[in-house]
Amino acid sequence: MKNPLSYQTTEYDCGPTTMINAISFLFDRKEIPPDVIKFIMLYCLDVYNEQGEVGKRGTSCMAMMFISNWLSQFHKVKNFPIETDYITNEDVFIGQTSKIVVGLQQGGVVVVRLYFEEEHYVLLTGIDNGYVYLFDPYYRTQDFEEEGIELIKNAPMKMNRKVPFSYFNKETKEIYSLGPKDGREAVILINKTTQRTPESTIEYFI
Repeated sequence: MKNPLSYQTTEYDCGPTTMINAISFLFDRKEIPPDVIKFIMLYCLDVYNEQGEVGKRGTSCMAMMFISNWLSQFHKVKNFPIETDYITNEDVFIGQTSKIVVGLQQGGVVVVRLYFEEEHYVLLTGIDNGYVYLFDPYYRTQDFEEEGIELIKNAPMKMNRKVPFSYFNKETKEIYSLGPKDGREAVILINKTTQRTPESTIEYFI
């Protein structure tokens, strides 16, 4: 059995919440080792604000890279069937040759840092012609004014936003844009037991 995806508890914990949502999306509840949740929470919320308060600037890129590597090692040591790929800069985009698109087509998910007023982590869970489906951990009930962005309220185990491709690849710091190429990052996560083969995936025109 799988759980509904979760919303962040504070203004700062989009990083760990989104990483835990990735695990919840990929695995049944009974398959998830408690260690995975423990260490995600342990290593996130590592950035200090100007007043020296830990966690009140969220989660650093270094922490996300560490978690990705930790999960890869956990897979090897504990035989937990997860594959991760931490990518940065020009590798982070939505397009025909994108690792992100390939990961989604194979049934994986992507933790990506983008802009939503400020830097923010969300979970990409699906893709089709013209749209990316995602779960944004920042709870919202008001419809978007921006053209094409839809609030999804009936898919709590998969998504709560539907966003056109055109928003992501912008290098400006606008809503759901990936921003400047030299500061982008994402973690692709795949459940190796449910991974779809390239032959069984659908290639979408982007």
